[in-house]
Order: sequence, then C-alpha cells, then structure tokens
Amino acid sequence: MGKSYWARLSFVFLTAVLALTFAGCTGRGQPPPEKVKVRLSEVVHSVFYAPQYVALHKGFFAQEGLEIELSTVWGGDKAMTALVSGNADIGLTGPETTIYVRQQGSPNKVYSFAQLTKRDGSFLLARKPMPEFKWTDLKGKTVIGGRKGGVPQMVNEYILKQNKLLPQRDLTIIQNIQFTATAGAFKSGTGDFIQLFEPTASLLEKEGAGYIVASFGTAGGEVPFTGFMATEKYIQDNPGSVQKFTNAIYRAQLWVAGHTPEEITEAIAPSFPDLDRQVLLTAVKRYKAQDTWMTDPMPKTQAFEHLQEIMKTAGELKEKVPVEQLVVRQFAQKAIETVKPEPEQPKK
Repeated sequence: MGKSYWARLSFVFLTAVLALTFAGCTGRGQPPPEKVKVRLSEVVHSVFYAPQYVALHKGFFAQEGLEIELSTVWGGDKAMTALVSGNADIGLTGPETTIYVRQQGSPNKVYSFAQLTKRDGSFLLARKPMPEFKWTDLKGKTVIGGRKGGVPQMVNEYILKQNKLLPQRDLTIIQNIQFTATAGAFKSGTGDFIQLFEPTASLLEKEGAGYIVASFGTAGGEVPFTGFMATEKYIQDNPGSVQKFTNAIYRAQLWVAGHTPEEITEAIAPSFPDLDRQVLLTAVKRYKAQDTWMTDPMPKTQAFEHLQEIMKTAGELKEKVPVEQLVVRQFAQKAIETVKPEPEQPKK
C-alpha cells in the first residue's frame, strides 16, 4: 500500500470527523429542545371549540414548540379566576369576563389576543319537534337558561327582547342550575325548553329527550363569543409563547375552513373518546353550517361593540369599554402575515 492510500484514508477519516462535528453543531444526534409548557384553561368542553382540538391533535401546537396542558373549569368566572390567580397561562372563555374585570377596576388587566368563535354556540331545544317554531312561542313557558351575566344568557335575553318578550315577565328563565346539570334537569321534567351547547344538544335529540328548534348563534348575530386571553403580565413576559400559540390556532382555523365536517370530526374525535361518532359529526355539521368559527384569530371591533350592546340590554354593563382596552392585535396580525395553510397530503 503506497503513501497515496494512507493519505486518502486520512482524508476520509478527517472528513468523517468534521461531518460528525458539524452534525453535532446543528443539533443532529442531540435531544430536541424542550417544549414550552402552556397551561390552557377552557371554560367548557364542547365541539364548539373544534379548531382548538384540531390544533392539539393535528400537531400544530407541537410544531410551534408548545406543550399544552389543557383543563376544563366549567364556568367563565372560574376561567378568569384561574388566569388572574396564576393557575392558568391562557384562558379560552367569553370576552365579557375581560369587560367585567375592567368595569370593576381590577389592577389585573386581561386582554383577548385571538378569537376562536364568532357567534353563540347554543341551541334551543323543545320537548317535541316544532318545525314552525317562532320565538314568540316561548311566551308563558319556562326555559332552562344560562348563568346570569354569561354571554349565552345575555344573547338569550337579547333575542327575546328583539321579539318583544320580556324575560321573567312574559316567560320564566331558570338560571340557578349548574351548567353540567341542566340537561339532566330537563330530562327529569324541569322546564318546557332548554338552552344547550353541542354535543349535549345532539345527545338529547338522539335519546328523544329534546329537539332543536332554534339556534341562538343564528338569531343573535356575530359576537366575539369565545376567544383566548391572558393577563397583561403573562403577555409581556411571554410574547414568544403567545405568538406561537396564536400561530397554531390560525393554522387550525385555516385547516377547519378547508376541510369537511367528516374530516373535522375525525381530527377532534380523540377529545371526545366516549361520544358516539355520529352524534359528534352531527354537532360539527351544525356548527360549520351556521358559520360558527373564525377563519383567522383577529379580534373584530364591530363584534366587540355588538357584544357590549347585548350586555347593556341585559343590564350587565353600565357604560361601554373602549375595545382597544380589551384586545391586543399584534399576535393575530403577525400570524395572518406569516402562517400559510398546511399543504394537502396526497390521499392514499
């Protein structure tokens, strides 16, 4: 073996060492960086929040380097308490809670930074089918409604007043039943009608215990019904996490807008493991048909103004709060400018 052989061998060895060194410098062979944990608190667990579950199960949060720790608190007041107490980083709830915080002069400022839904997600159910239902049919009846001061209840009252019905005078609204117990109370014989979200509404229909006769979302118009919010301190301390979170939500919104109810149902099914797949599909179809979900995360001024009109009509708001004191838009704006739809995968 001549000198040229050893020279070539040395060159190959050196090249391999340099390649390995370079690979180590670029992260190959090293454990991936740890994901940033974000504690997300949702007000209820509902098909209404389908894009959020798409972001979870399609890996959009993970792609942004986020690990989501999701909890359900069952109440807007509880969601806000979790935020201001530091037990949650981001809350998915109605923006009326931020308005109440401002109205009460709390030093803990909370801002909406990404919108998820753009109308009420609840439905009115009767004890029998009513294909010709009119809102005036509620006169003299008893309705199981929502929590006083919550957006579902305020939208309910707004629609009633638009139809010349005065709550608690022309009809009775029951508001003292826990959110998770209202369906059971209705099945047990309480009330003539009930206001419910999906998938509970479709479950009652499947059981023959109730029949959807109207949509509060359709009748109530566009409002910023549910969105993501955080305290001023969390936003200031974690702008990168808030941006990544917003990016993931926008990816999910684009995905939902471009896919069928069947595909959406398949994507979110892991969040509803005990729910009949056909019931889940029915709920998704209803929400998609009535244009429930935002197609981008930008909080809309006009929708926030309409929400405050509804709150004033319900007697829950003395004077309006400037929308700019309730929202931050830079994260939604950057997401819209930089995030592109996920490329379609070829069908197998």
